[in-house]
Amino acid sequence: MSKQIDSELGWGVRWSAPAKLNLMLRIVGRREDGYHLLQTVFQIIDIDDGLVFHKTNDGRVRLQRAIPGIKEEDDLTVRAANMLKNETGYQGGVCIDIEKNLPMGGGLGGGSSDAATVLVVLNQLWQLGLSKQRLMGLGVKLGADVPVFVNGASVWAEGVGEQLTEINLPEAWFIIVKPDCHVNTRKIFSTKGLTRDSKSIKMSEFQSGQVKNDCQEVVEKIHGEVKEALAELSQYGNSRLTGTGACVFVQFDDKLSAEDAYNKLNSKREVYLAKGLAISPLQKQMSELFNF
Repeated sequence: MSKQIDSELGWGVRWSAPAKLNLMLRIVGRREDGYHLLQTVFQIIDIDDGLVFHKTNDGRVRLQRAIPGIKEEDDLTVRAANMLKNETGYQGGVCIDIEKNLPMGGGLGGGSSDAATVLVVLNQLWQLGLSKQRLMGLGVKLGADVPVFVNGASVWAEGVGEQLTEINLPEAWFIIVKPDCHVNTRKIFSTKGLTRDSKSIKMSEFQSGQVKNDCQEVVEKIHGEVKEALAELSQYGNSRLTGTGACVFVQFDDKLSAEDAYNKLNSKREVYLAKGLAISPLQKQMSELFNF
């Protein structure tokens, strides 16, 4: 059980919902229910959305500002908060203000991270006392990536993405480019030509340089914008797709090299410069405010 906290602590605070990159993605099989069996590495990075929670008196879960094109009841943050209420019987409400910085449909996990921040923070603000494992169990019902953000660290993931093992990653910086297209994850995973029988590898083999993304070839064939962005970035290193995209990235060993390439890159697309993080900034905030 979590400890009791000041009833006002944490309300009105900007909480981080950080992005992630998939540093590799192997599809090693498929279950009878159609879900793909994966091996992947989630790298938390230092660009994020921001969420602020405000108390309400009507018991409703609502957004301060709806995201264009998404019905409020379908928003992952609203669904996450209502899931907590349904799971615990909590009667209170909340108004969620989302500062949306991460691109939608980019493969950076913005929606999943937003949902995870709702689960982690409201568990404390509402003093529900759910364990991290229970929150992760709720999170996977919202999306396969949500437990990663609830866990709050860069990890090696297997199964359908729910089997997490913490991994020590070298300090790294990334240039990330967002092509002007939206990649439908379900469409990619249902494509006939997708590799579904890659050989499983060990963590040490990834660390030795095996960083293939089995989705990349299929995504490039369907989305010319992604192929062009990969070619654009390839002048600075091994350009890769994150997840099913659409974002692509290049990894650098030091900040100066990353900044130099970032300043030279003259792209018409959205470009981000990010640092890899071992621990999520959300977890650091929770530790600082609630002494986790």
